[in-house]
Amino acid sequence: MAAKTAGSKPRKGTPVKAAKPAGATAARSKRRPKAPAAGRRPAATPRRSGSRADRANQFTFMRAPGLDHAFQVGGTVEVFCDHEKGGERIRGWIRGIVVQVDSKMVAVQFRTNVFLTDGWMVPDRILWYPVHSERIRGVESKTAVRRLIPEY
Repeated sequence: MAAKTAGSKPRKGTPVKAAKPAGATAARSKRRPKAPAAGRRPAATPRRSGSRADRANQFTFMRAPGLDHAFQVGGTVEVFCDHEKGGERIRGWIRGIVVQVDSKMVAVQFRTNVFLTDGWMVPDRILWYPVHSERIRGVESKTAVRRLIPEY
């Protein structure tokens, strides 16, 4: 910073240049925008595609993000897992009670021993499943089934 700028003091030990006439600085203060390179847009205008319909959905889902079942704490569900039945370990559907519901996961507790896929028994008998898992399904109560049968 060898030159003195407007409104500031020069530093010690730096040479001071002579002031320029007022007309010389006025012509230089006007900047012209640079012409964009051939085939390129200026950086100030972001590139946009057509209308919103042209862009379509940027996320693809295997399933719609809505819930198939609204799980509630205390509700009964059926889960496909390894469990004990008659003293033997089998893989199949078993009823359980929903003990916790999250935005992404559902915790189900069982009355019999359940096992992980690699063979370990789960000590608290609670398994976690994603809300959209194919291995968990809601169970209608028996009273709801009875109401569907019409009386003649």
